[in-house]
Amino acid sequence: MFAVSPRPLPLSLAAADWRVCIAPMMDWTDRHCRYFHRLLSPRARLYTEMVTSAALVRGGQLRLLEHSQQEHPLALQLGGSDPRELALAARLGADAGYDEINLNVGCPSDRVQSGRFGACLMREPALVGDCVRAMQQEVDIPVTVKCRIGVDDQDDYADLQHFTETMLEVGVGVLAVHARKAWLQGLSPKENRDVPPLDYERVYRLKREFPQLIVIINGGIVTLEQVQAHLRQVDGVMLGRAAYHDPYLLAQIEAALYGQPLPSRSDILGHMRPYIEAELARGTALKHVSRHLLGLYQGEPGARGFRRVISENAHLPEAGWNVLEQAALQVN
Repeated sequence: MFAVSPRPLPLSLAAADWRVCIAPMMDWTDRHCRYFHRLLSPRARLYTEMVTSAALVRGGQLRLLEHSQQEHPLALQLGGSDPRELALAARLGADAGYDEINLNVGCPSDRVQSGRFGACLMREPALVGDCVRAMQQEVDIPVTVKCRIGVDDQDDYADLQHFTETMLEVGVGVLAVHARKAWLQGLSPKENRDVPPLDYERVYRLKREFPQLIVIINGGIVTLEQVQAHLRQVDGVMLGRAAYHDPYLLAQIEAALYGQPLPSRSDILGHMRPYIEAELARGTALKHVSRHLLGLYQGEPGARGFRRVISENAHLPEAGWNVLEQAALQVN
């Protein structure tokens, strides 16, 4: 018997579609990447890179919160462990128009450990609960949590179960779970994405035991078939590196799950032209946008030439849409 009894989801959660989410990825899921992903998947839930609450509260909010209306539904992921500071940052995010505030309890990097946030917070569920409660008091949009299945020697299901119960007690309705534990000692952030073994069954069990919770599974998901298999067990799938390195997968998932016509890669590229030209006009260098497009033709004949033309030319001062046209000739 669990301490937390089932209760109905708030309407703001129950009405949302969580089946496909794109993970927050540092240095990758910036506003240009998110615009591109939105073209590929009109219904996916997008997440920003992790933004520290301190960076927002200390005055960088305008730059850090910039996004376009086309990106919605869009979540702001925050990193931090000070309830008051997180509450202020959440308010800034809500005022900027984000649809969700997500708290990072999964990042294993040295930087977040020194700041007492990220995966090390798995050891402090009560503090996470205080942070969530403080944010909820400031905003009317959902406050969600992204975590791991464990951290270091904390490897019993009971630890994850207790963490989840604590989240439910403070009103968290959505939990995104990376199905690997984090090793904060001995593994680099990169190794933490691959070395700890995946344990999908632990996430499935969480959903079975807490059916009132929207559970989103993350980690090692790279094919449409895997997405469909996971969705038979949990409420949503969060794609990370696969969505970035093979972005056309997002369009294929969208078509399969929602019955949408599958756009061609060239159509997607063409739809990026107005955005790219508008960004160039405001002074954005082409390389800042085009780097996210490198994987568009992944696995197709000419993909290497497509990447090469962009990589060799997008950084040039005069680089414009013509670079993408030349790259497209390699695959057409």
